[in-house]
Amino acid sequence: MAVEVRMPQLGLTMEEGTVSKWIKQEGDSVKAGDVLLEITTDKLTSEVTAETEGTLIKIVAQEGDDVPVKGVLAYIGAPGEQVGGQAAAPTPAAAPTPAAAPAPAPAAKKPAGETTVAVIGGGPGGYVAAIRAAQLGGKVTLIEKNKLGGTCLNVGCIPTKALLHAAEAISEAKEAAAYGINVEVKSVDWDKVQAKKSAITNQLVSGVTGLMKANKIKVVEGTASFASKDTLTVVKKDGTKENMTFDKIIIAAGSIPAVPPIPGVKENANCVDSTGALSFEAIPKSLLVIGGGVIGIELATAYSKFGTEVTVVEAAPKLLPMMDGELTAQMRKIMESRGVKIMTEAKVQSVEAAAVGAKVQVEVGGKVQAFEAEKVLVAVGRRTDTEGLNLDAVGIANDRGRITVNDKMETNVPNVYAIGDCLGKVMLAHVASAQGEVAAENALGEDAVYNGATNPSCVYTDPEFAGVGLTEEKAKELGIAYTVGKFPLMANGKSLIMNGGVGSIKFILGKEYKEVLGVHILGPRATDLIGECALAIGMEATVEDIIATIHAHPTVTEAVREAALAAEKRAIHIPNK
Repeated sequence: MAVEVRMPQLGLTMEEGTVSKWIKQEGDSVKAGDVLLEITTDKLTSEVTAETEGTLIKIVAQEGDDVPVKGVLAYIGAPGEQVGGQAAAPTPAAAPTPAAAPAPAPAAKKPAGETTVAVIGGGPGGYVAAIRAAQLGGKVTLIEKNKLGGTCLNVGCIPTKALLHAAEAISEAKEAAAYGINVEVKSVDWDKVQAKKSAITNQLVSGVTGLMKANKIKVVEGTASFASKDTLTVVKKDGTKENMTFDKIIIAAGSIPAVPPIPGVKENANCVDSTGALSFEAIPKSLLVIGGGVIGIELATAYSKFGTEVTVVEAAPKLLPMMDGELTAQMRKIMESRGVKIMTEAKVQSVEAAAVGAKVQVEVGGKVQAFEAEKVLVAVGRRTDTEGLNLDAVGIANDRGRITVNDKMETNVPNVYAIGDCLGKVMLAHVASAQGEVAAENALGEDAVYNGATNPSCVYTDPEFAGVGLTEEKAKELGIAYTVGKFPLMANGKSLIMNGGVGSIKFILGKEYKEVLGVHILGPRATDLIGECALAIGMEATVEDIIATIHAHPTVTEAVREAALAAEKRAIHIPNK
């Protein structure tokens, strides 16, 4: 029976390839491994080889034809064997289901400076969208109800990293003795830590303010809601109300901390969300963290270094559920070795008042145990901040406040776009920024598409944790055949110098074509190293592309190449198994 030769998927972002040259012709005998043809994508040229022995009985796709991934290119069979008597038509790949019905074609593009654009929200998604729209000639108004920079700059990414950096300084001072440098950490001036954090935040917010002026973007301080499909009602901070009409509207309303329905949480002043945990009046002696996701683990890391006794309670079987399971388990061991108590598959039943601050009842292992802590950080995630937008009144599709868009960031309402956390999917600042650029470009007549395949996830623990692409668990779930390459940072000179060689790097590769499907890093500077790996996925790179790239020595990044070599059993600095 004839065997189909199909268009391979050489990377996560590949949707189709072009037949550039047939090496074999109809009637030629082929053996398994023979090169049949060359294909090209917009990023690389590759060879397609035969998987079986036989005769190339029918070529379906001619040179120059574009064929979707998994589409039929040819048939291999016995000499003279027919394939339905006719050339088989290429089998199309399944079309992705759009998240929302495509919006109608936009009206003709207005001349530069005449298209009015509103951006609701001035966070990393909103202000980036505003700047990009202005660059493309839009007349832009940004409406922000709190502070420019949004959660990220004011009460999220930046202040959290400022606290983590201060905590790291304590660790470095203590570890300096191993290098013969004796530093005594007498105390932590918490007021100065908070002041430095605020100064950094204020500087960045001021920078965003300057960018608004430089790009001639009008900033309105107030709360916006939809009066109609093209008109916003804005209640300004001075109490006045104004209706504003725009050609295009980009929603970047962001998110707020989720509050779980745990009895006693709302009533206890010692229970705080991530915003409260960034501004404690003093370093707490004890802290119980409800939630083992990114926010909870980062703040647990920071406060444990400040000397706080930290307990983490996570309902799922592991910490950081979306990250690679093997490296997450390593991260847990590292945290526990430093005194952080971690309970997984544990559920908080209630919070009560206690002399120390709070008593938390936790069900773990079938039993309920009581834990007392001075402060309780509730970090179970975030929810969209869209309640006041009046979405339903104008028919903007949403799922309980989570706005629905397609890959152009268009809602179902013409000329209305949405980006970032208010979509309720991947709540990361860099995702919001990327989506903001896409939305702005489409609003101003460009043709842009958002593709999250190269989106890295970063956790600023010690050591840092970062990943991009598929985890091993996800590859198994999708039924993708894969191979793994791992390299322990104990064998990397720079890592050994920086943190004693704690951590490792892990590659997930497609088994047949050796394309990079995912990379996961636990180690020093992981959040910086992941950029190379995201680029590899975006470029549809194979393991040989990583190996062929010379990496500087001594650096942590050369361990990325070693992990790639390990996948091919070619690692230089560890034994190959």
